Amino acid sequence: MRYTDCIFDLYGTLVDIRTDERKPALWRALAAWYGERGTSYGPEELEEAYFSAVRTREREAPLRGDSHEAHPEIRLEEVFLDLFRQKGAEAGPALAVETGRQFRRLSTEYLRLYPGARELLEALRAAGRRVWLLSNAQAIFTRDELDRLGIAGLFDGVCLSSDYGVKKPDRRFFDLLLRERHIPLETAVMIGNDGLCDIAGAKAVGLATVYIRSDISPKEPLPEADFVLEEMDLARVRDILL
Repeated sequence: MRYTDCIFDLYGTLVDIRTDERKPALWRALAAWYGERGTSYGPEELEEAYFSAVRTREREAPLRGDSHEAHPEIRLEEVFLDLFRQKGAEAGPALAVETGRQFRRLSTEYLRLYPGARELLEALRAAGRRVWLLSNAQAIFTRDELDRLGIAGLFDGVCLSSDYGVKKPDRRFFDLLLRERHIPLETAVMIGNDGLCDIAGAKAVGLATVYIRSDISPKEPLPEADFVLEEMDLARVRDILL
């Protein structure tokens, strides 16, 4: 058995997603959402306040500008809570999470599994492999999306950057998963679509790597992974892992 533990990225690797956090319709609808809950914002005012609050909570600029990552090193529910409190409104964590999920629904153009994603995960588990998720993502978005896509139960563990305050390619994020889940480095592999975050980060800790160039991969040279797929082909990934 070449690999006992398969560590997957999510967005761009198993899941195809398009989001737009700048579209005016999003901010009009979200301003109405806040207004219905006792907080008065104009759409442009709310948009400006949101990105200002994000910048305030970020220690440094996001590694990638891809909106599907959604500032993974911070907890966005705290930003949505800040927006209520800036207007003196009473709000708690549950409302902040609900608001975050509404924001995600409004900003998402589409969300779907890549062909063969479910079959790949099921085949790995049927073959006795352990399957992990290591994603630069917001827990308030991603856990709900895993349920909606019907794959939440196909992972032995889910590790999301917003829960840990650290993201790929920082080796601390990889080390947390390896240590907490007792994953043997020698027989584990990282599968992802980002040459820096997924491949370089995994190689730095000594993991084997599989790179898949997908439609939302960063525009970058092909990385020096153990296996390189120049287009989305999860059937081929299955052959490699099994």
